[in-house]
Amino acid sequence: MKKNNILILSAGRRVELVQNFQTEAARFSDGIQVLATDLNPRMSPACHAADGAFSVPPIAAANYIDNIFDLARQQGIGLIIPTIDTELQKLADARSRFEEAGIHIVVSDSELVALCRDKRATAGLFERCGIATPEIYGRENLTFPCFAKPYDGSRSIGAKYIHTAEDLSYDLLKDPKTIFCQYIDITNKFTEFTVDLYYDRSGRLKCAVPRERLEVRSGEVSKGATRRNGLYTLLAGKMAHLEGARGCITAQFFYNGSTLYGIEINPRFGGGFPLTYAAGGNYPGWLISEYLYGGAIPFFDQWENNLIMLRYDAKVLVHE
Repeated sequence: MKKNNILILSAGRRVELVQNFQTEAARFSDGIQVLATDLNPRMSPACHAADGAFSVPPIAAANYIDNIFDLARQQGIGLIIPTIDTELQKLADARSRFEEAGIHIVVSDSELVALCRDKRATAGLFERCGIATPEIYGRENLTFPCFAKPYDGSRSIGAKYIHTAEDLSYDLLKDPKTIFCQYIDITNKFTEFTVDLYYDRSGRLKCAVPRERLEVRSGEVSKGATRRNGLYTLLAGKMAHLEGARGCITAQFFYNGSTLYGIEINPRFGGGFPLTYAAGGNYPGWLISEYLYGGAIPFFDQWENNLIMLRYDAKVLVHE
């Protein structure tokens, strides 16, 4: 069986990501299907948008990887796209098994995924790139105001602004997963950016699209704008190579025109990626070209500047 279909894991609400891959798959005129998985596909809008959808066990289940592997072989999958943080380490650890079967998981190396999942280690990763990070305070030496968050959290879940010592609860202070960081006041000249970076199979940067976070809802950008500014120039140099990186890497920064702080790195597609795609960052097409057809991806910087995205809720109707 020819392995040229695409499988998007944990598709959930990522309708636009599925559609972006479908648009690019159609350009190859090779019958590529874009399939999706979810714990409950019937209740996943993205699964209804896909060319086919399949139920899989919870990520924490012991048979999760085996289930994905068997599904990929049965459905002629050549390219697997992870979408959420909690599945990345398992997939990275199993990547060679899939590669031996001719199935490419677009996931960074295990070592890089582990560094990105632990925000304490991510600070060291930024440092190696020559990028400063907010200071992480010891529990006995807190400076207020500060920012508390789980070291392995995502989507701003569990993140909390601590204005004074009176706002610090006993449970938060004793939670071993909580880290306390220097607070960066975005109302005082700093702007928050998410940057979608595309790395080829050798960890070389091929595209970087900074997105200003104009409005955020539940940790995901709801209003954003592409910005070609000093941040773009800095990252094109400082992050030109990232050992073990593969595909779309989503990183967050605070920048004020002169000072740059790296906040976190998520080695996967971010929720605001449709803006990057609309601006010309054709990551889905490049992944298909690179992994399914052995194409070489040139550096691309002709994406549209100052393109604004205003997101809204839409519906998918499922008839009985």
